[in-house]
Amino acid sequence: MQKLIELQRYATLVTVAILTVICLIIGIWEPWVLLLAALFGALTLLGLRDVSQTKHAVLKNYPILGHIRFLFEKIRPEIRQYLIESDQEEQPFSREQRSLVYQRSKGAEDKRPFGSHEKVYEAGYSWLTHSVQPIHFSNTDFRVTIGGPDCKQPYEASLYNISAMSFGSLSANAISALNQGAKMGGFAHDTGEGGISRYHRQGGGDLIYEIGSGYFGCRNDDGSFNPDRFAEQAADPQVKMIELKLSQGAKPGHGGMLPAAKITPEIAEAREIPMGQDCVSPAAHSAFSGPMGLMKFIGELRELSNGKPVGFKLCIGHRREFMCIVKAMLETGIVPDFIVVDGTEGGTGAAPLEFANHVGMPMVEGLTFVHNTLRGAGLRDQVKIGAAGKIVSAFDIAKALSIGADWCNSARGYMFAIGCIQAQACHTNHCPVGVTTQDPLRQKALVVPDKAKRVARFHANTLKALGEMAGAAGLDDPCGFLPYHFMTRRADGRITESNDVYAYLRDGFLLDDGDDNPIYRKRWSRADAHSFDPPDLVVHD
Repeated sequence: MQKLIELQRYATLVTVAILTVICLIIGIWEPWVLLLAALFGALTLLGLRDVSQTKHAVLKNYPILGHIRFLFEKIRPEIRQYLIESDQEEQPFSREQRSLVYQRSKGAEDKRPFGSHEKVYEAGYSWLTHSVQPIHFSNTDFRVTIGGPDCKQPYEASLYNISAMSFGSLSANAISALNQGAKMGGFAHDTGEGGISRYHRQGGGDLIYEIGSGYFGCRNDDGSFNPDRFAEQAADPQVKMIELKLSQGAKPGHGGMLPAAKITPEIAEAREIPMGQDCVSPAAHSAFSGPMGLMKFIGELRELSNGKPVGFKLCIGHRREFMCIVKAMLETGIVPDFIVVDGTEGGTGAAPLEFANHVGMPMVEGLTFVHNTLRGAGLRDQVKIGAAGKIVSAFDIAKALSIGADWCNSARGYMFAIGCIQAQACHTNHCPVGVTTQDPLRQKALVVPDKAKRVARFHANTLKALGEMAGAAGLDDPCGFLPYHFMTRRADGRITESNDVYAYLRDGFLLDDGDDNPIYRKRWSRADAHSFDPPDLVVHD
């Protein structure tokens, strides 16, 4: 009896085999039945193959039926996204967040009736404190001037720009749509570390030229930095700022490699790399070492670019190491024009699961730390701070501005604006909407003129909403948001001002002998302008 029960797992294979024989016999008199015989015969051969293979235990024990399991596993993300997940469930962006971007990019109605869907009495709920004297904005083209004392060509940047996404990670049509949209809306488009492609140039939009450890677009044949090529790239009037990438939120501390098979002639052109060879992005830069070297390299980039704003992007890791950089600013007198704080929330770049989930500091904590460290060192008024990390709504921007950001960047928000459906197939070259693929046929689904208008509309409508929020708070400029404008419900049911958690620390406190803010002071005392190594490993001549 037990043996019979165990053999039941082969019932499907036995059934289709029997049906194959029956259909063959009937087919002698009814030829159309031979089609059924062919179908059942194919299933029988599939089942026999399943039983004989040695890679999949499920198929070996449950021939034919086991394939259903793999089918459901394959379509599980789509089933979850379309049928199961709630409007507020973030995987990693909620349906509510995505819908907001779609509506604003299309110029569709983005209002909601019947009240909030948020659980306003549960822990974590946040809200803006509003004023009884709201202000109306007729112009919501909010801007910030980026460029310190040593900058000769400061840039009037929008408060909401396109974050770093390389050509190669994104398709040609996606880059074109984003850049043309940036041109229409008068905001900036970060190139990502993949260099400036022809599609960036054709759009005519303002560019932030990002330089990663591969030095794409400004490299020698051996992958080292080429100052002459950099100067040529930076001289382009379309390039408004230079951003040195130290790390990114998706995979901080991790390099990358683009296999030779994925390198097209256009990617090779943009990155200035040969065809037929793997393209490697090292984890660390080769053009400099140590905090002092970093500052001197920034000074060199500023000189080579004829005084355009130069800064760096990083995801905060060891907090002491960032303080090493700040001490190097004080010692060299070379201060970057801006710093972009990326969060471990990640972005479009595919990353190992451990890095995506557990390496790097979230944007909010990283931003607060950078802001207060610069305040403590007396440098905050010289350095503008950008924030990047799941910022898709006016509320997201307002909160980032309140805790120290001067402007915000978004990658995935603008991807939604050009049609991304969060299929999470970015690294497979099978993006269903043509955003993150180099497949020419798939790219055709992304119609550039239409999507470019959506990018510009999303930007304009988001800033309009930001203006409405700032006005509701009684502010005459969104840059006036401070932590006390936001409240959060704690786990015990009580409410707290964001100022209690993300307070602005005293200006210059790291430079005196006070005893306030001991956590900052302890790391500051261990930071060394000449080395990132821990103090017990540092030896100076």
